[in-house]
Amino acid sequence: MGVMDQILEKAVEEEEAVSYDVLVVGGGIAGESASLDLADMGFKVLLVEKEPSVGGKMYLLSKVFPTLDCASCISTPRMAAVSHHPNIILHTYSEVLEIRKLSESDFQARILVKPRFVEDDCTGCGQCEKVCPVVVPKEYDFGLRGRKAAYIPFDTAVPKKALIDLDHCIFCGQCERTCPVGAVNFLQVPKVVKVRVRAVLIATGYELFSIERKTEYGYGKFKNVITAMQMDRLLAPTRPFNAVLRPSDGKEPSSIAFVLCSGSRDRTLNNPICSQVCCMYSVKQAQLLMGALPLADVTIYYMDIRAFGKGFEEFYQQAKAMGAMFVKGRVAKIEETENDDLVLWYEDIENGGRISKAVHDLVVLSVGLKPNSEIVEVFKGEVLERDELGWIRSRDENVNPVETSIKGVFAAGCVLGPKDIPDTVLEAGAAAAQVAAYLNEVGV
Repeated sequence: MGVMDQILEKAVEEEEAVSYDVLVVGGGIAGESASLDLADMGFKVLLVEKEPSVGGKMYLLSKVFPTLDCASCISTPRMAAVSHHPNIILHTYSEVLEIRKLSESDFQARILVKPRFVEDDCTGCGQCEKVCPVVVPKEYDFGLRGRKAAYIPFDTAVPKKALIDLDHCIFCGQCERTCPVGAVNFLQVPKVVKVRVRAVLIATGYELFSIERKTEYGYGKFKNVITAMQMDRLLAPTRPFNAVLRPSDGKEPSSIAFVLCSGSRDRTLNNPICSQVCCMYSVKQAQLLMGALPLADVTIYYMDIRAFGKGFEEFYQQAKAMGAMFVKGRVAKIEETENDDLVLWYEDIENGGRISKAVHDLVVLSVGLKPNSEIVEVFKGEVLERDELGWIRSRDENVNPVETSIKGVFAAGCVLGPKDIPDTVLEAGAAAAQVAAYLNEVGV
């Protein structure tokens, strides 16, 4: 048990006198969009995010497909807006422990507010981070670079306040002595806050498929096999390095392979569905790579290219015109050579289905999406239904897809199933409208 776990066991419980119209769980693009829509309609919103900053996974991306707009430029204004809106109360670094329905339009929620060990006086200057001697892998960069035990999550974090990771802190006291406003406080304790709300909107998003389970691809064993999210971090403006470099030796790769459907459309891994975004985010990364590394060869191994959205087919054809190679065939196995290059064995469908091999110096696994629906466990007294794969089930996906099995509980975004960013924002708006209709119906 870590130091933080021991502290959380001693959480102080308190009840808030203020009630809210809506509890929004999840501060990604869906939760932010729905919260802002509801707040603009005059409803009082409590937004709870488990990470130290709102923003979700969209902040991690380089650009969005098919327009290649800057992902951070889209998400950062929303992050700032939810923190400044007068009708939104924001709890970051917090988790919903329990939601219990008391009546037709009355829920009680218990929320764990974890201590940052830094007071609200923190100005986000980063001095504590500079003097901290401890370096651990940075979660936001998927281990590509390190962070300190005292750290600000990222440059545009909201709120932009430091926190101290007690599980790695060596209690040297340098952060406390250096802080110019004396904000470091190791005596902070966690709180469990009880609140009353009239409706709940779930927007907890997705998790990336655990590609370690597909052992034949060598992720975690071969240094130059990375995930597509790691590649997006290498391409992003907030990237760990100043260039796209392969992890084993820091060299620029000259031959890059993408393996589509890594963990999707695979019944053996209990993820038989298409994740809907992998084809297009791989095409996006291929285009960005050809701009960043003009001399590099980019090859995409695929089962089918599913370019179903507006502008997607043109985006795919553009990548082909730029020089990206598309090979139809499922990759069976990846092996490593003595100089850390990678040998891909695949079924070459367009040439009679024969087994072929190709050598690349960097392989990107286009990992699929899995449900992040642990939130269902916090509902007490009533069951929030999931489908057979773990996505939250809509009461009637043809009539009202954002309504769940519990009246007064709604959902939006990838917690209902895989989808891209525009569809997520659209669904968040639909969920906000349905929540508003429900609240008006029950007389709020």
